[in-house]
Amino acid sequence: MNTNRWQIILISLLLTGYARADEGMWPLPLLYQRSAEMRASGLKLQEHDIYSPDSTSLKDAVVLFGSGCTGEIISSEGLVLTNHHCGYSMIQSHSTLEHDYLTDGFWAASRREELPCPGLTVTLVEKIEDVTEYVKKELEKDTDPQSMNYLSPAYLNGLAKQFAGENALREHAGMDVEIKAFYGGNQYYLFTKKVYSDVRFVGAPPSSIGKFGADTDNWMWPRHTGDFSLFRVYADVHGNPAAYAESNIPLHPKRWFTLSLKGVEEGDFAMMIGFPGRTNQYYTSWEVAERRDIDNTVRIHFRELRQQAMLEEMLKDPAVRLQYAGKYAGSTNAYKNAIGSNWAIRQQSFEAVKEARQERLYQWAKQNRREEYVQAIDAIGQTVAGRADLRLRSWVLDEAIIRGIEFANIPADFQAVVSALQGKDRDEQQRQLRELEKAFHRFANRNYAPAVDRKIAAILLGEYMRWIPADRQPACFDVIRRRYKGNAGRFVDALFEQSVFGSEQNLNRFLSRPSAKKLQRDPLILFAKAMQDEKTKLAEALKAFDAGYAGAHRSYVKGLLEMEREQVHFPDANLSMRLTYGQVKGYKPRDAVYLTHQTTLDGVMAKEDADNWEFVVPPRLKTLYETKDFDRYRLPDGRMPVCFSATTHTTGGNSGSPVMNGYGELIGINFDRNWEGVGGDIQYIPEYQRSIIVDIRYVLFIIDRYAGAGYLLQEMDLR
Repeated sequence: MNTNRWQIILISLLLTGYARADEGMWPLPLLYQRSAEMRASGLKLQEHDIYSPDSTSLKDAVVLFGSGCTGEIISSEGLVLTNHHCGYSMIQSHSTLEHDYLTDGFWAASRREELPCPGLTVTLVEKIEDVTEYVKKELEKDTDPQSMNYLSPAYLNGLAKQFAGENALREHAGMDVEIKAFYGGNQYYLFTKKVYSDVRFVGAPPSSIGKFGADTDNWMWPRHTGDFSLFRVYADVHGNPAAYAESNIPLHPKRWFTLSLKGVEEGDFAMMIGFPGRTNQYYTSWEVAERRDIDNTVRIHFRELRQQAMLEEMLKDPAVRLQYAGKYAGSTNAYKNAIGSNWAIRQQSFEAVKEARQERLYQWAKQNRREEYVQAIDAIGQTVAGRADLRLRSWVLDEAIIRGIEFANIPADFQAVVSALQGKDRDEQQRQLRELEKAFHRFANRNYAPAVDRKIAAILLGEYMRWIPADRQPACFDVIRRRYKGNAGRFVDALFEQSVFGSEQNLNRFLSRPSAKKLQRDPLILFAKAMQDEKTKLAEALKAFDAGYAGAHRSYVKGLLEMEREQVHFPDANLSMRLTYGQVKGYKPRDAVYLTHQTTLDGVMAKEDADNWEFVVPPRLKTLYETKDFDRYRLPDGRMPVCFSATTHTTGGNSGSPVMNGYGELIGINFDRNWEGVGGDIQYIPEYQRSIIVDIRYVLFIIDRYAGAGYLLQEMDLR
């Protein structure tokens, strides 16, 4: 351990007994251990009003929206509120140049106008059970010392189905069960869920409101974004999940939120329930350094190059903007997160903080003859060092090529087509050629622009060659060096000119005279296969470290829990339902600057820039601002609230989470964190960590006064 020993001891003493009211993403069964603190902070409800294993509670109005966001039910008619960016792909899928709902917004005037969203699901958690003893007994039957079943979703979900009973699952439509591991595999909960697949798009503001500030303001405070959208859950006549059908009716849920018009003030209690995706609170110092020097550094560099090229093309062509808006937003989101994470790691000395904790465990384990914890710490350090080169190569490949270049992901296995062409069965040949044609159209879909992909590929392939030593690159890069004098752009041009997948003209030419040999030698297919093979090879090499690391991490966390048993610890996020609470509060990002908790429409107008697509203000919103037509949604001083910030501990997956006051009333929708707070995934930062929340009054104002969709408010409970 390389930190000065006295520094480690000092930090260790400061951390002893460390626990803050605002910190934590708490599984609901642990809520009762936090109740005294929550009431002292301003909670007016009883614990069972928030979560009860035996009766209806606020928990029943919170949903997993899709596979990675949160939403909340806000009416007795199954109306679901979530973020604009959570519904973005669905809004985009319904948008065309003629009906551009991304630009213009959309509001269904009646139930018949609500738009089906194939593939979108809304999941309700019915029950949460501690099944630790059951899982551990089953794991005892596993005699493989290298087995990772204790963390395997497939194995654990098999146990979940066994525990629930296959008959029970068959008898209850839409019912699903899942067991998740907590504390590195030291505890297990079973989640019984209902999954609804008939979800319809009800409304969303234009992106000039729902994404106001776009990339520039992403991860930033102060914020002025109306990041919300509305969907409705449909069910069969019995209220059960069912596939889309016109005969389905709106879901009549067990619970829905009351929406508060009272607003918030500095210091008010705030809490939220959601599905945070992943955190790393139990990192060691070596993992912090690995995250900073490999994962984040690679992501920042390669995404910056890709985004710059993408944005240039989006600004030139409205059609490309529609095609790549979602891709660009998704890329920049993780890019800025990585920048903020590295800032926090350095500014808050996370490496030293984690080193202090592991050193304290190391000394405690020595004193208490718990050698397994000493071995766990050593094993983690050795694993991180041993996988460094492979991890760097894997991250560069992923960011530069697998994620960065779309054509690197075309289907690479056409052996069935080749075999058919080499045979004499004409019907089978035609069938396989039709499959090839379908594969092309899936690749060259309406959200794909070959010219954009080619431009990005030329940049990223060249950069990949600069980052990875030549002797560790796939063999196809030798072709770029020898045949194309190291010019990646010429190589990419040749791929498209010669490949069946290069253009529709190329495909049609091939289909008119199909050849097994041509398909076997197709350069773009061979390139994609080489990249996918390299990804598999690196993943397999890294996999050799997994079992040892997972076992050491499990033991390390167990040791921390044992050493710090006087504290109540929250487990790392794993996309399970959690509660977090804190205060409505601003913060001081730097010397002599304090950012208050509330933003208003004044800030929207101050940021307006008609020449910058990120800061365009719709004419209707300007008119409402100029006439001060804010109705009952205004602040006491007459201004229109937009967003507020709170100290709640959140991460990805909390997007769309309901933010509640002490009475459990909905006061806002979580949609982001501030840039200085994203390092909270590794270590909570009380002086900087802030959730960014759309004020529910702004949501209602936009629906009512801006969109003229006040009929939707008639099905809501407003207070």
